[in-house]
Amino acid sequence: MASAAEHLASSITFANFQKATELKRRLWFTVGGLILFRLLSFVPVPGIDPAAMAALYQTQSGGILDVFNTFSGGALQRFSIVALGVMPYITASIVVQLGGTLYEPWKALKKEGESGRKKLNQYTRYLTVAITLVQGYLAVKGLESQSIRQGIQAVVAPGFLFEVAGTVSLVGGTLFLMWIGEQITSRGIGNGVSLIIMAGIVARLPQAVGQLLEGSRSGSLSGILVFGIIVLSIALVLFICFMERAQRRVLIQYPKRQTVRGMQQERSHLPIKLNTAGVIPPIFASSLLLMPLTILNWAGNRGGTGGASDWLITISTYLQPHAPAYMALYGIGIAFFTFFYTAVQFNSEETADNLKRHGGFIPGIRPGKATEDYFDYVLNRITVVGAAYLVLICLIPQILSAQAGLNIQLGGTSLLIVVNVTMDTVSQIQSHLIAHQYGDLIKKAKLKTTPRRR
Repeated sequence: MASAAEHLASSITFANFQKATELKRRLWFTVGGLILFRLLSFVPVPGIDPAAMAALYQTQSGGILDVFNTFSGGALQRFSIVALGVMPYITASIVVQLGGTLYEPWKALKKEGESGRKKLNQYTRYLTVAITLVQGYLAVKGLESQSIRQGIQAVVAPGFLFEVAGTVSLVGGTLFLMWIGEQITSRGIGNGVSLIIMAGIVARLPQAVGQLLEGSRSGSLSGILVFGIIVLSIALVLFICFMERAQRRVLIQYPKRQTVRGMQQERSHLPIKLNTAGVIPPIFASSLLLMPLTILNWAGNRGGTGGASDWLITISTYLQPHAPAYMALYGIGIAFFTFFYTAVQFNSEETADNLKRHGGFIPGIRPGKATEDYFDYVLNRITVVGAAYLVLICLIPQILSAQAGLNIQLGGTSLLIVVNVTMDTVSQIQSHLIAHQYGDLIKKAKLKTTPRRR
């Protein structure tokens, strides 16, 4: 069966793609959703002066704002209605998934199957609204405060009405992006939320490359440094592709069965990816760090002469990107979410029970509890390697850029997201094409075996 699937995958051509009308419809739907997201990123919140907003952002660029701006595809720089992106939805997903592991009522919902999953998704949406309300209000108030402090009137008419209109606009934009992401997941190709994040990062890529080349032309960056950055980026992409395809194949045997050729024993392999968690840990870790940093920045920007304000400003400074404290917390968060999400994705107890139910076993391992312990042992060992790989990919470019004094917005995290989401989307496209090929073969086989009428 595996060789047949590989043969079909290798025989996929452009003509096969033209015949796959369902796949084309899904691709066009996905592209349309991403185009809509990019158009919305240019629609400013009511009451914003775009020219003054651009000037204000230049005075505040760097640090946490650049991280927000990269993930939103430049929407924060224009303070558009989707300036918060899908980060509030991701933060809500973190809370609900953690609750599904620790909170007993939610653990019971997870065991109910599809109905329980729908309820948890609904809780995620409600929590997204609450988080977006808080972040939206803080962003609007922070913008008003910065406009006054810098003497740049980015807000045309500050006050209560602008705060209400701005908060409602940001909440509506984030919820609309959440809906687009869910629609892409169900009616398009790939994971909708991940594709929206990737689209925002890719939209910033030409600007980042242009700044790099301009720095080389003006002499602010040496040609050797620019060449080294390009080589490092290519090497990281190749390394990510290699590691994302790496897997541990566990041998599974089944009891001997009577066949035409006599008694034969069936064997198969259970593949366990080295990075089972995928791109989720860096996104979760960055999202979890961005929310408290937003609150700290807003509280510090309110001014005042009290010691509390100075204390908040100091903490915010230590937790800025490229700062050692931020990198340490970011690395710890990535490692934690790698183990957490791997445990969510791969249930050792359920896998061992399924093998036992179907008569499968691992050579030298007793079915049941011993098999479950073996899966946990294997999973923990490869997850350590996977977590180390993710931490290195996400932190090494930041450390090198900090040592060189560069402000590289598109670092290892961005490359990881772009490469991982692209590979996942291409894999899903290939799966749809293979399914279409199988469907054509089945139809031809039925036509050939149809008996003639007498």
